[in-house]
Amino acid sequence: MIPRYTRPEMASIWEPQTRFKIWFEIEAHAADALAELGTIPKQAAKTVWEKAKNATFDVARIDEIERETKHDVIAFLTHLAEIVGPEARFVHQGMTSSDVLDTCLNVQLTRAADLLLADLDKVLAALKKRAFEHKMTPTIGRSHGIHAEPVTFGLKLAYAYAEFSRAKERLIAARKEVATCAISGAVGTFAQIDPRVEEHVAKAMGLTPEPISTQVIPRDRHAMYFSTLGVIASSVERLAVEIRHLQRTEVLEAEEFFSEGQKGSSAMPHKRNPVLSENLTGLSRMVRAYVTPALENVVLWHERDISHSSAERMMGPDATVTLDFALVRLAGLIDKLLVYPANMQKNLDRLGGLVHSQRLLLALTQKGASREDAYKLVQRNAMPVWRGEGDFLQLLKKDAEVKKYLTDAEIEEQFDLGYHLKHVDTIFKRVFGES
Repeated sequence: MIPRYTRPEMASIWEPQTRFKIWFEIEAHAADALAELGTIPKQAAKTVWEKAKNATFDVARIDEIERETKHDVIAFLTHLAEIVGPEARFVHQGMTSSDVLDTCLNVQLTRAADLLLADLDKVLAALKKRAFEHKMTPTIGRSHGIHAEPVTFGLKLAYAYAEFSRAKERLIAARKEVATCAISGAVGTFAQIDPRVEEHVAKAMGLTPEPISTQVIPRDRHAMYFSTLGVIASSVERLAVEIRHLQRTEVLEAEEFFSEGQKGSSAMPHKRNPVLSENLTGLSRMVRAYVTPALENVVLWHERDISHSSAERMMGPDATVTLDFALVRLAGLIDKLLVYPANMQKNLDRLGGLVHSQRLLLALTQKGASREDAYKLVQRNAMPVWRGEGDFLQLLKKDAEVKKYLTDAEIEEQFDLGYHLKHVDTIFKRVFGES
């Protein structure tokens, strides 16, 4: 985790003190269940809570013990015994390290998902607000980067709103899938611990029991979680790249907010660069970079190995912290985005009406021209305009073959910008609902 791209709310989920607190809660809840089943004395379970519930675990001490034991969970349990005393011998009865590690990881991932879902709500709110603000602001649509037909800027934002709505649904599903608990002991058979302990711990930790584990929770769950984060990151980048293109000097239809005192270049004082959007592109690449190791972590030897462990220690915090930062940055970028309708209109007019070429094509076919002939008639009048050698409307009016099918008034009718926007309301209702 790099402080520059880390918000404290997400970082706190992955701090060692938080991790050890979760480990303790898993062990203590398991002790409660074991006590109820008569496996350990009830007073022992009570003492564990009394002695360690409000403890601040000594991270340096745990690290010191681990340097000798070469085992992180044993190091923690040794330190816990220093806090709890003799009753600590009843902790971790019948459990294996993965019971603690995997259950803890899933608690952390669900908490991270909750923050990311709140971030997505901020993005969606910003997109909806600005989409309605520019619902009928005409702008040029582009395919292959080339002027195509008119759209509205509101539609551009509505596209993104629909995409991030799907992202939210996927993340809710991924959160549910990864929110499982395993307290099943070595190789997952419950030989040394009653399945009711797992049920108790799962409920206490806000998880559901893993239906069947080996010695680890199956990593296909985690693969889906991190894949979902990767898809969300791609959606972030798609919108960021759109803004970067719109901010280019030759386009300048929208622009990132430029604050008082902000500097764009160390060399050129006039520069206003899309640094936030570019930053989002880079951050998105990093989130996606963790998808492949997450997929590869699914493949473990027999009932378990730890080839997944080292990757997860990095990818868990890094992917969630990075996406959290990116989503919050994106929400702010959209909320403060500078929009220039006059430049949008200027770019719409730049090709002298060529954006209406399909309407002319269809009008000609409706009047009896074959599609092939109609295409040739429209294209031969469009190409001189593309080269800056004439006015599309006037060229069409002067074309004798075009005039065989269309009157001047009928030609002019095809240049109505509003025609392209007549279904914007319908699209908005589909995206945002009747409200």
